[in-house]
Amino acid sequence: MTIKGWRLLPLLASAVLLLSACSSSPGPSTAPQSGTSDSSLSGAIVEQRWNLLLVGTDERLSMPETPFFQISNEGKVSGHDGCNRFTGEVTLGENQRIEFSQLATTRMACPQMGDAKRVTDMLETAYRYLIDHDRLVFFGPDSRVLGGWREGN
Repeated sequence: MTIKGWRLLPLLASAVLLLSACSSSPGPSTAPQSGTSDSSLSGAIVEQRWNLLLVGTDERLSMPETPFFQISNEGKVSGHDGCNRFTGEVTLGENQRIEFSQLATTRMACPQMGDAKRVTDMLETAYRYLIDHDRLVFFGPDSRVLGGWREGN
């Protein structure tokens, strides 16, 4: 074996160890429970209409229609971003973990398209939530406040 081959040996050994660690059997899962047909979501956030209150910590959007969403106990989310209707899936987990996925919106044009996108971006970025009385706050993965919602009718 050449000197160049000996230098590659530690790199190859590290790669083998890394790959073997990735293929080991997983431990107990703390993954969120998804809203599939064999499970049902429950809690204060489910089956409640939530109307947009703030984007970030203090910015109020002025839109012709108030953005809102509602989560069904089947794990589906539907709502309005202030311009377009949207639907998707939601997963809830331990410690108020939340994840919205497969969001799809209608494609109607409106003057506040940028603000409407900020609403759907908030949902797509949401990582955790906190409910305080009639308020719901979303936090990003970096614990930054993404926005707030208020219970609707």
